[in-house]
Amino acid sequence: MTTLTGKAKAFLDLHVPGRPLLQPNAFDLGSARILEELGYRAIATTSSGFAATLGRPDGHVSRDEVLAHCRSVAACVDIPVAADTENAYADAPADVAETVRLAGETGLAGCSVEDWSGAEIYDASLAAERIAAAAEAAHAGAQQLVLTARAENLLHGGDFDDALKRLQSYQDAGADVLFMPGLRKAEDIRTVISSVGLPVNVLVVPGCPSIAELAEIGAARISVGGSFTWVAYAGFIEAAKELKDAGTYDYGAALKDARELLGRALRPSR
Repeated sequence: MTTLTGKAKAFLDLHVPGRPLLQPNAFDLGSARILEELGYRAIATTSSGFAATLGRPDGHVSRDEVLAHCRSVAACVDIPVAADTENAYADAPADVAETVRLAGETGLAGCSVEDWSGAEIYDASLAAERIAAAAEAAHAGAQQLVLTARAENLLHGGDFDDALKRLQSYQDAGADVLFMPGLRKAEDIRTVISSVGLPVNVLVVPGCPSIAELAEIGAARISVGGSFTWVAYAGFIEAAKELKDAGTYDYGAALKDARELLGRALRPSR
């Protein structure tokens, strides 16, 4: 196993089974600074949330746009930032490695690689080769990255047992953190954690076990995907509907605490 150094080591050291790192997903620079101001020790980007800020659906942002976004987010906060880099915007292992190498130049502490092409789940052997190439690139650069390997089966009608075998193969391929989005039941999460030897990230949604329960199970990291984006947009939609349909603006009545926090979080660029 590669020994990480610098920013990557500091980030990976936050992943403690039983004391999970709460790593919410920021969708822009303002949300990143707000999360830092609230005391979170690390954050991640969100592919769907960032795409929404550009007026696009998930999966319709280029690699160059994502890398520029990652560079900006990493530069605007003092806590580790991990990137949702989808399938690394490539199919071939060598091209996946190039994306990870470029991500390492942006100031990130970590990135993730999915085994979903945007149209289908990659063949298991190819998927493992992709993770091996990504891990080599993540661990070889002047600034190393914590590599999270994602098994996407559950999000696309796939099989739990196959996804678990994939995570085990990604562990063998050199990943640092494992992630099976779509897990909901405590017993399934427990099975995953007990079947691998690396920190496991759990994506939480309504209906998932509580943070305390996930800690007891042994989760090492908690993420929220694009959900904070949708919560923010939901508030925006409700305010816009009130103004348009009711002709009132009561939405502004409870913003005092938020304004004070924003005043601390939103500061001139360094």
